[in-house]
Amino acid sequence: QVQLVESGGGLVQAGGSLRLSCAASGRTFTISAVGWFRQAPGKEREFVAAISWIGSSSVYADSVKGRFTISRDNAKNTLYLQMNSLKPEDTAVYYCAAKKPGGSTYRQSEYDYWGQGTQVTVSS
Repeated sequence: QVQLVESGGGLVQAGGSLRLSCAASGRTFTISAVGWFRQAPGKEREFVAAISWIGSSSVYADSVKGRFTISRDNAKNTLYLQMNSLKPEDTAVYYCAAKKPGGSTYRQSEYDYWGQGTQVTVSS
């Protein structure tokens, strides 16, 4: 099993920045990729970004490309999401997730472990 705990959410004005963290523990050696998803009120959860657990390959949703940066520190078993130029439409609960090898990094159904989520609110 892998446990994931997010932190770093909060309230920020449009144009501001936030950095989310996700601490992983447990059988992290079974992880092949980690990612961020978000769910806005009344909407389905959507993919934001993902990065391989080993190596530097990363992918982003078009809506955040150029504004968000995903990274990780394997020594600390921690995943990050640096969010810049935030917009009100970025308001959502953000979840980190981890997956075992195989399947698409874009589909939430392929992820095996999930954090509890952290709220990000962007005011206009």
